[in-house]
Amino acid sequence: MKGATVGETLHHNRVTTPLWRERINQPFTPISWDQAFELLVERIRATLAEQGPAGLAIYGSGQFLSEDYYMANKLLKGALGSNNFDANSRLCMSSAVAGYARSLGSDGPPCCYDDLDLADLVLLIGTNTAECHPVLFQRLIKRKRKQPDDLRLVVVDPRATATADAADLHLAIRPGTDLVLLHGIGHLLLEQQALDQAFIAEHTEGYDALEALWRQWTPQRVCDLCGIAEADLRQLAQWWQQASAVLSLWSMGVNQSREGTATVAGIINLHLTTAQIGRCGAGPFSLTGQPNAMGGREVGGLAQLLPGYRFVANPEDRVEVERHWGFPPGSIAPKPGLAVWEQIEAMERGDLGLWWVAATNPLVSMPWLDRVRAAAERCPLVVLSEAYACTETAAVAHLVLPAAQWSEKAGVMTNSERRVTLCSAFREPPGQARADWAIFAELGRRLGFVDQFSYGSSAEVFEELVRLTAGRVCDLSGLSHDLLGKHGPQQWPFPMGTAPGHGAARLYGDHRYPTPTGRARLLAEQPLGLAEPPCDNYPLVLTVGRYLGHWHTMTRTVHVARVLKQHPEPLLEVNPRDAQSHGLQDGAMAVVSSRRAVIQVRVQISERIRPGTVFLPMHWGASQPQPCEANRLMHEQADAISKQPELKAAAVRLAPLIT
Repeated sequence: MKGATVGETLHHNRVTTPLWRERINQPFTPISWDQAFELLVERIRATLAEQGPAGLAIYGSGQFLSEDYYMANKLLKGALGSNNFDANSRLCMSSAVAGYARSLGSDGPPCCYDDLDLADLVLLIGTNTAECHPVLFQRLIKRKRKQPDDLRLVVVDPRATATADAADLHLAIRPGTDLVLLHGIGHLLLEQQALDQAFIAEHTEGYDALEALWRQWTPQRVCDLCGIAEADLRQLAQWWQQASAVLSLWSMGVNQSREGTATVAGIINLHLTTAQIGRCGAGPFSLTGQPNAMGGREVGGLAQLLPGYRFVANPEDRVEVERHWGFPPGSIAPKPGLAVWEQIEAMERGDLGLWWVAATNPLVSMPWLDRVRAAAERCPLVVLSEAYACTETAAVAHLVLPAAQWSEKAGVMTNSERRVTLCSAFREPPGQARADWAIFAELGRRLGFVDQFSYGSSAEVFEELVRLTAGRVCDLSGLSHDLLGKHGPQQWPFPMGTAPGHGAARLYGDHRYPTPTGRARLLAEQPLGLAEPPCDNYPLVLTVGRYLGHWHTMTRTVHVARVLKQHPEPLLEVNPRDAQSHGLQDGAMAVVSSRRAVIQVRVQISERIRPGTVFLPMHWGASQPQPCEANRLMHEQADAISKQPELKAAAVRLAPLIT
């Protein structure tokens, strides 16, 4: 549906000129780009004088092209000395980033899409792939239909989704028990002597602690906590043992958890201990939530990162990047910047003088939206770079900059299998809209950094970026816009001199890992469970997700009639048992309450969600025809390592709406 209607999304409701207002209770007034840049330069310099670099923050997006990401990071981290650049990848991929780095020594999925055609067991955990990655899912389904005896699908999800409908085995676990389940599989593999002890001894470290942990997680204990049948757990472990190639796919259901990083490690532990990694059809494979979430990781698009999978806390990394960018030593601050929720807290304290949001809509996608809105209203200058008019975030903005989007600017994106694609421009931006990288570069020049921000095209930006990746795990140094335009998308690593079509399909085929010892790390971590478990006052767990047709926060799809016809309003999925105990009727309106907010939504009674759990889509914001701000209900508690909020679970109660 998104692909079929994408042409319609390019024209509707666009921002075409810079807009300004002194206070957010005033109407916007169109201004020129010169006036917009003068305002930005004045306010940035004033903030630096009053609060220092820590008073500046940018919140970017996986909708950026890599060149946009790179330029924003160079401007903020290099020129202005603030590491307060974070992106909405913090909400979707940061647990995968941290998980890969902790277990394997570096970020970077080791698998490729061809592995979907080669695995004989595919574990889909925390991913409704049918609706969130439909092209990949159809690839699996077509193979399943043609070769039903060659592929087993196992789905782990509290809901019976379209993904679960295709599964050979569906484990409808309780929310927050993913890591418990993984430890239970490890226990049974250990019991069955199905581990590859030679591989473990030669290529991993930390096994003794992991073995001791797995022995604690007996099938009965695991199944009692997960709420599943012991026979199903044993069946999954048996299939894993029998499989010649196991592929694990995961997405937000794993990452958006206070133990998301540990759960990623739990998945990787199973692959390492059974040698199901670094070869065809096998491995731990995270599916990114946005088109260029991978590209953002490569260019350093989170508050703790620098380009080329470097870290701001590493002195050698800072020196290399400062030299490459042409800034004096010490220009990049040594401390990681503020992750996005920390940016919200900084605005509450009055510590941010400027918050620049680009290509995202946090006033729908963040947790605890009432608190986010109140914090943004305290910030002296909120800047929004946006393609679409009248978004929820525009309601708290002072300056709105018209942004060119996909189809209107040239640049690259990287997908989940590390494949870099040149996205060419094929239409003019509407009105005065500009590419994000060009906006950041122009501002850099006006702030006095002329030499560092003089680019004639996005191709020149990419050329500078790829040189910073040479010799790194994510080596892009052999790529250019010209090569990608002539030969099509290429997978990295793609070092200088690589022939087109000969990038690495998979990582770690030699089982050497970029850790100090060259061994992968087995991590033994006890499950924590939900950050906000149900209780007497809030007895149900609310989980949120997507509908197939709608774009994240509906900025693109709200004006597309075909999508609205398919998904006209949000529906609260409730199990019949919970509906009866709360006095709810199918099709009637309900009141949903958490510790943070109360919303109203229509009920859909369904056997497809387990008792004790309810589901809402996250797309609808305050400005939509059927407002239902699901994330107003969600809490801000996050994974301590990845700082990714637990957006998949909050304790709620239900009641019928009395009119």
